[in-house]
Amino acid sequence: MRAILKRQKNVRVLQADVRDIDVDTKEVVLDADRIAYDHLILATGATHHYFGNDTWAESAPGLKTVEDATAIRAELLKAFEEAEREGDTTTLTFAIVGGGPTGVELAGAIGELAHHTLRKNFRAIDPAATRILLLEAGDRLLLAYPEELSSRAGEALASLGVEVRTQTRVTHIKDGVIALETNGETTRVDASVVLWAAGVKASPLGESLGAELDRAGRVVVEPDLTVPAHPEISVIGDLASRGLPGTAPVAMQQGRYVAGAIGARINSKSGHTPLPFRYRDKGNLAVIGRAKAVALLGRFRFWGYPAWLLWLFVHLMYLVMFENRVIVFIQWASSYFTRNRRARLITQAPE
Repeated sequence: MRAILKRQKNVRVLQADVRDIDVDTKEVVLDADRIAYDHLILATGATHHYFGNDTWAESAPGLKTVEDATAIRAELLKAFEEAEREGDTTTLTFAIVGGGPTGVELAGAIGELAHHTLRKNFRAIDPAATRILLLEAGDRLLLAYPEELSSRAGEALASLGVEVRTQTRVTHIKDGVIALETNGETTRVDASVVLWAAGVKASPLGESLGAELDRAGRVVVEPDLTVPAHPEISVIGDLASRGLPGTAPVAMQQGRYVAGAIGARINSKSGHTPLPFRYRDKGNLAVIGRAKAVALLGRFRFWGYPAWLLWLFVHLMYLVMFENRVIVFIQWASSYFTRNRRARLITQAPE
């Protein structure tokens, strides 16, 4: 952040925990300090949503940060190591709860790990014999996509050894045991690792605004993304309730819109009122694995290798700074030809 903004002399970057927003005094409350504001933009995002079963978080972690990814990778690799010691992969089961883009990508990545990255790395077990379950409460994967692309995604996952179970609801998770309900029938599955990708809820900071919240804890905002009765506060991204998907394109467009609206208000002498925010949907992309993805661009639908190349290009172009694009491109090329052997690194200390 500091490197990106180093030439912006009127920008100061601070690392701190925000505890509260005092809307009456117009101050952001930190641990032991307060920062006054004239205009405030809140973009604190979302966290995992366990739908009232927060005790599941310990047994079924989700993926939101780099630290989450590192911890998940360590748990997966440690499960393989334990199976190697026991010489048995029949008990090695990975379960992912949620068949949205995150769940599909997680399942695909684990399939790549088991079938390709770790191939021939062990003596007593065959990683490809691992059981990978993708559990979705709805009637198909990727509900935001057309049914054809959901079907294509299911086929791609099947080629990676992923067992997809739709219309399956998780009723309990504890100590590696998952209770599942399918068409009124309850079953139990022993899982080495359980990962959560079934939903998100907004950052709790939205509660401090005293504004109306929706069921997921998101702030109900005006058409110009400001908080009712507080036009000096704008809420964007996953924290804003606008009926839009919680994706990066939405947050990026909202960020540009709010920046322009604030600038217009400051430069206007007659109380500028911006036009309502309108999201321009440029399409949806979901990656599944190596050369496997689905893409929806208006009326056009892609899958397989063309969709995967499109996914790579779009993500590279949206990276900040040209240097980052070059570095990431080189890293991706290396991962493609080596099948990402660095993914085998366990960075967590043993318990």
